[in-house]
Amino acid sequence: MIVTYTVPNKEALADISVRAFLRQNCGFSQGLWRRLKWNGTLLVNDVPVKATIAIASPGDTITCQIPEQSSLAATPMKLDIRYEDEYMLVVNKPPGILVHPTGGDHTNTLGNGILHYYKITGQNLDFHPVHRLDRNTTGLVLIAKLPQLQNVLTQQSKGKFFHRSYLAVIPGELQESSGTIKLPIARHPDSIIQRICADDGQPAITHYRTLSRNNGKSLLCLQLATGRTHQIRVHLSSLGHPILGDDLYGGDTALISRQALHAFHLEADNPLNGEHISIYSVLPQDIVRAFYR
Repeated sequence: MIVTYTVPNKEALADISVRAFLRQNCGFSQGLWRRLKWNGTLLVNDVPVKATIAIASPGDTITCQIPEQSSLAATPMKLDIRYEDEYMLVVNKPPGILVHPTGGDHTNTLGNGILHYYKITGQNLDFHPVHRLDRNTTGLVLIAKLPQLQNVLTQQSKGKFFHRSYLAVIPGELQESSGTIKLPIARHPDSIIQRICADDGQPAITHYRTLSRNNGKSLLCLQLATGRTHQIRVHLSSLGHPILGDDLYGGDTALISRQALHAFHLEADNPLNGEHISIYSVLPQDIVRAFYR
């Protein structure tokens, strides 16, 4: 990976260390900086410099050559790509597939498929997901092509650069047609997978709005203000309305065999070039059928 930056003409950036400039202005995480320092090449105005002592001034060009270090295998996979540019990729994920390896599955994840896509399209890139979806949650996944962009979007996913919205089908109706669920989420004491609402958990906020009702079921639109594991699933279950098909949290599987949860809208602002994207994905047919039965 080769990236180039020009130091803006600002008084505050006069004779700044390259490390400080990259960390404060270019989204470099500590881990990415270490990869550059120990395994990469750093140039200022096309001249190789030592990373630990390099200084830059306004107008200088900084070039970072950083080797990729993916441990994933590239696996052929049919991908539903909804958006792509030189910085970002948005893929519509089907049910039954992990975003990246956990446990024993290391070859059939979305990450494996995307690495194969990069390979056949001549893109020397690693897999940098900005967020995750559960194995049986469908919908839009944002992937950064640069690790520093992944770092910025991940750190700022509380609302500055990145927004995502979901559709879910639940039994019955929530007491209010719209509102906000503010219930902390923690690990279940007897499970490494399951989560619960608990006073000592991490803050979790979900906004919801009822879109439609049919035959004793409600279709909800939900927006995450935080990104806790299983957040929507846990919040709705805690209110007594577990998502249809979500057997982990008490959902009825008679109408659908997986949780009726779909990431249908994704918005992101690219802090590296200022561009805004807004992508939609239609509700899958298994969720539509479950709602109208």
